[in-house]
Amino acid sequence: MTVNDVMSTDALNRWLPFHTQTGAEPGALPLYCLPHAGGAASAFRLWQRKLPGVAVQPVQPPGREGRHSEPPYERMAALVSDLTDVILSDVQLNAAGHRYALYGHSLGALVAFELVKEVRRRGGPEPVHLFVSGCDAPQVTYEDGQPVRTMNRPQLVDFLRGLGGTPEWLLNDEDAMAMILPAIQADFTIKETYKYDHEPPLDVPITCLPSTEDPRIAEHKVVGWRDQTSAAYVLRPFDGGHFAVFEQAMLTHRILAEALRPWV
Repeated sequence: MTVNDVMSTDALNRWLPFHTQTGAEPGALPLYCLPHAGGAASAFRLWQRKLPGVAVQPVQPPGREGRHSEPPYERMAALVSDLTDVILSDVQLNAAGHRYALYGHSLGALVAFELVKEVRRRGGPEPVHLFVSGCDAPQVTYEDGQPVRTMNRPQLVDFLRGLGGTPEWLLNDEDAMAMILPAIQADFTIKETYKYDHEPPLDVPITCLPSTEDPRIAEHKVVGWRDQTSAAYVLRPFDGGHFAVFEQAMLTHRILAEALRPWV
């Protein structure tokens, strides 16, 4: 698709399932939110109507929730190419003109970063701000023990338990785990096969929200996000684990609202 093409309404609604339920005022700034590995649009559902002047738009990748029957992506390039079509199409249709922002957590942060690069390559409108959390800088070496894509079910359940964020009842439900594990392993395949290609820094402000006790990131690797922008860079650490930005949602919302205030 070119920057002037628009996807069908049905296709947009698959990717943006709460598209018509933001509760935001007309002309609000879209904030597209990309979930963590194995995560879904519902992770951001409660963020809607919490940011004045902002329309939170949770993104739904295939392979989960309402898109469970669709095969999940296993490579970054294919996911980013299709998702860029979605964002550029929706941006053309929204009442805020070509203004929008991106938020990505964990794998979603890497996807959001690569999405901005793809938008730039296509000559499309770049976001006014990029928020990243739960993710090392893209240029650093990914080293995190045994690849998740090679784990058997007991190993994967133990891994998820240690990471936090997955209810114990879900980890103990074999039928439920059978439904969600394919998307989790596919998403980690994206992360574990990701290859960083050096390009000039983005001309987009970046706010980085790491957590002090996150087993998935390292402080000396997180700070590398500052090298990925020629615009403003802000570091706003949280106390807590990998999902602290969700567990401390009010603080997250204040940070996002402050950064986006000039655009709403």
